[in-house]
Amino acid sequence: MSHEIRGLNEECGVFGVFGEKDASRLTYFGLHALQHRGQEGAGIVSSDGEHLHQYRNRGLLAEVFQNPDDLKRLTGQAAIGHVRYGTSGTNSLANIQPFLFRFYDGDVGLAHNGNLTNAVTLRRQLEVQGAVFQSTSDTEMLIHLIRKKQGMDFLDALKVSLNETKGGFAFLLLRKDALYAALDPNGFRPLVIGQTKSGGYIVASETCALDAVGAKFVRDVLPGELIIIDKDGLHIDHYTTQTKLAVCSMEYIYFARPDSIIHGVTVHNARKRMGGILAQEQPAPADADMVIGVPNSSLSAASGYAEATGLPYEMGLIKNQYIARTFIQPTQALREQGVKMKLSAVRGVVEGKSVVIVDDSIVRGTTSIQLVKMLKEAGAKEVHMRIASPPFRYPHFYGIDVSDRSQLMAAKHSVVEMQKLIGVESLGFLSVSGLIKAINLPMGQDKENGGLTVAYFNGKYPTPLYDYEEDYLQSFEEIPDRKD
Repeated sequence: MSHEIRGLNEECGVFGVFGEKDASRLTYFGLHALQHRGQEGAGIVSSDGEHLHQYRNRGLLAEVFQNPDDLKRLTGQAAIGHVRYGTSGTNSLANIQPFLFRFYDGDVGLAHNGNLTNAVTLRRQLEVQGAVFQSTSDTEMLIHLIRKKQGMDFLDALKVSLNETKGGFAFLLLRKDALYAALDPNGFRPLVIGQTKSGGYIVASETCALDAVGAKFVRDVLPGELIIIDKDGLHIDHYTTQTKLAVCSMEYIYFARPDSIIHGVTVHNARKRMGGILAQEQPAPADADMVIGVPNSSLSAASGYAEATGLPYEMGLIKNQYIARTFIQPTQALREQGVKMKLSAVRGVVEGKSVVIVDDSIVRGTTSIQLVKMLKEAGAKEVHMRIASPPFRYPHFYGIDVSDRSQLMAAKHSVVEMQKLIGVESLGFLSVSGLIKAINLPMGQDKENGGLTVAYFNGKYPTPLYDYEEDYLQSFEEIPDRKD
C-alpha cells in the first residue's frame, strides 16, 4: 500500500554491484525490486575503473531513467544505486542519493539506508571545523568524517569514521576500484550479499533484489561488519566488535517484500505466523463470518489468522493498482481522499456480514478510521479489527520518519479508546512475545528480544538516543506513558 496513506515510511533501499559488465543496468533492475522502500527519488553512480559517473532525480525509478541514454552514460563494471523516501521539505535534488564526491585523490560515491541518531551533533562539530555541507541529509556526514582523517589510508579512515556515527545505517561506498558495504553495530536495517552466475558480487537491502537479477544469496551482512569487494573478490572485515543484533521488527511486520528472506526468515512466513498467533491471543467473535486483509502488506497475516480460526478468507478490500503518487503535502484531508483512491470495499462480499479485518499496524490511525467507514458504507454489519503487531507507542529512530510520539495513536489512547475512535466492534493487538515468537530469528535464540528491536512497542531502545533524547523525554510531559 502506498506510503501516503500508511503513514509510515521506510527511509531507503540500496543496491551495489561489482565485477559485472553493464553494472548500471543490473543496478536498475535491482532497484526496481526495491522500489517499495522509497518512491520519491532514485539514482545510480557507476565506475569505469578510472572515473565515477552519476545520474539521479526525483520520482520513481522508471521516471528518473525514462531516457535510456541517462543509463547508458553510466558505464563500467561497478555501480551503486539508491531509491529514496524523503520527508516533506527535504525532497530537493541535493538530497537524492547516491552522492558523488570528487577529490584530487579519487572520487567516492555514497549511498545510505537508515538514520543517524547523532547527526545534528556531528554536523555542528564538522561545520565548526570548516566543513561545508551540500545537503540536509545525515548521510553526507560520513564523507566529511573520512576526509578529516589526515594521513590515514581510506580503509582505516572509514573504520574510524563508522565508529563515530551512531544509529541505524547500511552504507554503500564506491571508489574507482572497490565497493564497500557497512552495517551498524545492531544490524537494524537488512543488508545481503549475493553472487551472479558470472562471478560478480551484489550487495542489496533485500534478497528480492538478488532474485530480480538472478544472483545467488551468499550471506547476510552482520552487525559491525565492513565488506570490501575488489578485483580479488569478497573480503569480510569489521570496524567494531561491540555488536548486539537488534534487527528492526518493522521490516518483518511491514516494510520488507513478502518474498524477501532476512537473517534466514522468509518475511511472508513470519507474517503468516503473526496472524496465526494473533488468532490465538485475540480470537475472532463467535458470530464472525469472514476474515479480510488490507492489501497488500497485511494479506500474509490475514491468511494466517483465517487459517488459525477456520474462517473463510475473503477479498473484502480491493487495491487500485494504477494509482499515481502525488507530490502534494500529505494533509489529513488529502490522506483520507488518498485512502478512497487506493482502496475500495467489495460490497457483494461484506454486505450484511460480520467481518474481521486484519491489518499489520496502526500508526496515526487515519487509515484504520477510513477503512472501517468504507466497510460500513458497503453494508458490513459488524467490523472487528485485529492488528498483527503490538500497539505502536514509541518513536522509531533508526530509519523511519516517525520520530514524534504525538503522531502515534497508541501513544495517546488506550486500546479501548482506539476502538471507539476507529469505530469498530472490537480491537485486538498481537503481544510483543507473540511477535518475537512469530519471527523466530534463528540467530536470535539466546539474544534479548530474540535478536529484534521491539522498542516501538515497549520503549526499550537498544542504543542511546543521542540527539533525540531530550525531545523524547520531554514528550512524556505532554503525553504520559500508557501502561495498559
